[in-house]
Amino acid sequence: MIKLSDRINQLAESETLAMTRRSRELRSQGFDVINLSIGEPDFNTPEHVKAAAKDAIDKNCTHYPPVPGYPELRQSIARKMLRDNNLVYSPEQIVVSTGAKQSLANVIMCMTNPGDEVIIPAPYWVSYKEMIKLSGAVGVFIEGKIDQDFKVTPEQIEAVITPKSKLFLFSSPCNPTGSVYTREELKAFADLFAKYPDLYIISDEIYEHISFVGHHESIAQFASIHDRVIIINGLSKGFAMTGWRLGFMAGPLEIAKACDKLQGQVTSGTCSITQKAAIAAFDTDPSTSPDIQNMVAAFSYRRDLALALLKEIPGLRTNTPDGAFYLFPEVIKYYGKSDGERIIHSGSDLCDYLMDTAYVAIVPGSAFGSLDCIRISYATSEDQLREAIRRIAEALARLK
Repeated sequence: MIKLSDRINQLAESETLAMTRRSRELRSQGFDVINLSIGEPDFNTPEHVKAAAKDAIDKNCTHYPPVPGYPELRQSIARKMLRDNNLVYSPEQIVVSTGAKQSLANVIMCMTNPGDEVIIPAPYWVSYKEMIKLSGAVGVFIEGKIDQDFKVTPEQIEAVITPKSKLFLFSSPCNPTGSVYTREELKAFADLFAKYPDLYIISDEIYEHISFVGHHESIAQFASIHDRVIIINGLSKGFAMTGWRLGFMAGPLEIAKACDKLQGQVTSGTCSITQKAAIAAFDTDPSTSPDIQNMVAAFSYRRDLALALLKEIPGLRTNTPDGAFYLFPEVIKYYGKSDGERIIHSGSDLCDYLMDTAYVAIVPGSAFGSLDCIRISYATSEDQLREAIRRIAEALARLK
């Protein structure tokens, strides 16, 4: 028997990817599964971005790129940060990686030592907890309840800050809840963090462009903490480029150099063709892009549709998210109920039940640090969304 490392044995599998894999397996067996588990826009990459990739291939841009990204790409990202966020970064403060997930992992590995504490509002994106575990640091979780739109307060954060606190890690718009922190709420965070100069902030802004409440607000805008903020972003959500695999970090020069050093030993630079296509994407003004505007409008419509349909199901409790493309309903009223064959004890049980009986794939809230909820992605067509929620309603009605 092969003895694997403790590191990998202690690592949990991504529950979102596991549910997606299970739905694919059932589909391959002939079952009509509707997948509401994956965080992927059901739109295509904009034509001008694809054209830039084709041009790069024709020009033989197929050799090793610089580890932190082509200079012209990092210049494009710097222009984007100024245009969209009114934030000034030099290209040297930006490191391009194979997806925002790698950018995030790079920063965590470069910033933490075993025993350091990373403060995370819950619900949180599924991989935060496991990345911290890999680094040897300790996750400290703060619960945001549905009554407060799953957000946390400065008072909750300050209550868990200790001399070991190294990072505060959050996303806005948030996966899995769709919650968006306002400028006023971020300002209150910044005022708190200004009192703790050894605490750094990782701001995951990958859903920046999928917001239903206007201009995106970044916590990096506040001068009192700007030099301690590391922004994580990329192309997968706003430009429907999940398969292209490109993300970036922007932050203090010393941290950028550290991420460059780490990446040089792990993956080197991301795909040269993707990088050339990314320049076309980042040079696109989202406020005037029909591709982005139409996608956001579609997601806003689907959010309202899904909320209306879910509110007709007894026992579900939902809030109204302001961004991303997820709903995070509370389902605890179904715990303890049974269809005569199985008893629902948890969100995981409920998701398994819906998969097995309704053929709808949904992710349990436990994957995101919430035992009371499940995550529903509405990144699918209106017809599929209506049919999925119809199946969910019928399945839940059989639980007594």
